[in-house]
Amino acid sequence: MRADRLLSMLLLLQSRAKVTATELAERLEVSVRTIYRDLDALSAAGVPVYAERGANGGCVLRPGYRTDLTGLNEGEVASLFAGTAGHVLKRLGLSRGLQSALVKLEAALPTTRRGEAERVRTRLYVDAAAWFDSNEPTPHLAALRDAVFADRAVRLTYQRGDGRETTRRIDPLGLVVKAGIFYLVATSAGELRVFRVSRVRDVAVLDAPVARPKGFNLAAFWDRWSTNFVARIPEYRVRFRVKRAALALLPQVLGERVRAPIVAAGRPRRSGVTIELAFDSLEAACGHLIGLGASVEVLEPLDVRTALRAQAEEVARLYARSAPRGKR
Repeated sequence: MRADRLLSMLLLLQSRAKVTATELAERLEVSVRTIYRDLDALSAAGVPVYAERGANGGCVLRPGYRTDLTGLNEGEVASLFAGTAGHVLKRLGLSRGLQSALVKLEAALPTTRRGEAERVRTRLYVDAAAWFDSNEPTPHLAALRDAVFADRAVRLTYQRGDGRETTRRIDPLGLVVKAGIFYLVATSAGELRVFRVSRVRDVAVLDAPVARPKGFNLAAFWDRWSTNFVARIPEYRVRFRVKRAALALLPQVLGERVRAPIVAAGRPRRSGVTIELAFDSLEAACGHLIGLGASVEVLEPLDVRTALRAQAEEVARLYARSAPRGKR
């Protein structure tokens, strides 16, 4: 709705000294022409807002002008008080700040909206943590957080995937949380890099400012980087036959991704169905498929058949021995 968009624009201008029309258009998902029409509407309503022309121009709200939060609708109130990401802020040491901000926000709400906030709080809670969260140790997270917010460079000792440790000077740009795992986005030797915070072995904050790339957008960068990262993961495709009686067990062992191949395989025959599925590696394929025992027969590639046979023979030899003493 236009009223919601006008309020969003007003709050953005209130929080920033100057915002370009292009940035407002991107944030509000409208055209630049629409932004200028909305500026005219705000001005006509008595809001002291205007556009500065030129290379360094932008949309400006007269300094000192403030508005309250009476324009929040029911959905916006619900999204703010649903409790999402609380565990992440706790690990970042910001949970008390969140609670304080919500108290102040609720006090600023009109009477009609305060009741909605309490209603949401007692009826909806969003827990973004996974059931079996690994909760990786991140002893240097607080130091990295401080460096990010203070725009200070750091000397970072980092353990690479091969186990080797390297020490380098980096400019931290932001922190990202993905499925409960923290990542640091930084520039190193002029290149944008991503570091897994649990692999950081030491951090020394330097008395040097961060050289932040012009126009850097953390969310946009992460979206591109994570998409490219997934695309680079090698696929190890395996074709296997599943007995009809074991089809219901497949999603429990292989995850929900197997449902689409099951449907694509069509109606099961007496002998079962033939499915093709991608794994990260030969080891990952064997680790998953061996748990299904004789309910699954790998058809190809031959490497997986050979590896599964070797593992099965090893298990058979283990249980062919006499039971341990005291356990008979």
